[in-house]
Order: sequence, then C-alpha cells, then structure tokens
Amino acid sequence: MRLLVIDCATEACSVALFDGGLLIGGTFAMLGRGHAERLIPMIEALPGHGRSRRIAVDAGPGSFTGIRVGLAAARALALAWDAAVEGYSSLALVAAMARAQHPGQAIDAVMTGGHGEWFFQAFDADGAALAPSASCSPEAAAAMSRAPVVAGSQAAALAALRGGGVEPLPLWPDARALGALPAAALLPDPIAAYGRAPDAQVPRTSASCNQ
Repeated sequence: MRLLVIDCATEACSVALFDGGLLIGGTFAMLGRGHAERLIPMIEALPGHGRSRRIAVDAGPGSFTGIRVGLAAARALALAWDAAVEGYSSLALVAAMARAQHPGQAIDAVMTGGHGEWFFQAFDADGAALAPSASCSPEAAAAMSRAPVVAGSQAAALAALRGGGVEPLPLWPDARALGALPAAALLPDPIAAYGRAPDAQVPRTSASCNQ
C-alpha cells in the first residue's frame, strides 16, 4: 500500500511517497515561507501524483501556518482519495533521524519555536519520549537537556549552551526519512500540536516552559 508523507510544519517543506515501505519519490526544500504555494506542486511531481490510500502528516510542534497548511492538504487529499490520515510529531521525526546516525543513543530534539523560545523534547535510546514536548526559553531547554546527542534546527545553539561533550546535529523534519520513525509514533486523526499556548496569557519567567 502506498503512503504519502507531508511535512511543512517548520521552515522546511518536504513530501515523500512510499510503496510497501520503500521510498519511491520525494522532495525536500528549505522555504522559510510559501509552503502553501509549493506543497501541492511538490505532491503532484511524485509518482502517480502522490495518490495513495494512506497519508501521514507532520502535526507539529512548529509554525502555526505550516501546520495548518499540511493538515488541510492531507485532509483534502484523503477526502478525494478515500484515504486514511495519520499524524506524527516533528520532534519525534527529528529524533528518529538523529538516532539513525547514532543507534543506541538517547536524543534531545530542539527546534525553533516562537517569540524566542525553542521546542524541546527528550527521547530515550529506543525512540520513546521521556516527557511531553515543551516550548521553553533556551536557558530552560539547556537545563533540561541531558542526552549526548542534540538534534534539530537549534542543535548547535543548545550544544553551545550546555558546553562540551555534546554532539549537535542540525536537522529539520524530512518526509523522506519517515521510515526511521517507530510505527507507534504514527497516530490516527491527527490534531495540530502548535507547541505554544495562546499569546494572550499571564507572562511566564524566562526559565519556564509551556507543555
């Protein structure tokens, strides 16, 4: 069975098509902006225009606009194709990509958040999350980080805050790497996980996290 993967929750935008677990097509681009304009042409360029019976989409945390674009596209295509939609976490995929390079290692995933914060989540050597994802100040993320490998768009910055003995892997979620993600990380009926509470709230201290 074919599986279409859509990932546009971060600055990157990527799509991939798997058939029987094998990657048969995919594209990755660092866009920053303009995901809505580029996503559908990227899907149409896949073999068979990406048509599949299963669709997996990055549900965040990440960009409000990018997450909405990805979920809307996945749901619209699922309706047209009578396909099932599943979701996964951007941080879980980044951690899985890093674990593929460092088998048997615990991974801390850290991505750019909003308003100067970072999205942070720790994973054990088997890919299981040790705690829910959090939107934190850089200092709070550094205080929580313990893994020998840190991965994500803010990996180098987190490694610098922690000091020596940490290997940074600058990575962004890539739909073509979905095969590295544990099957249990794909969940039905995805709900957007923006990673931050609404901005209209009581201010928190600089070392706090939103979970």
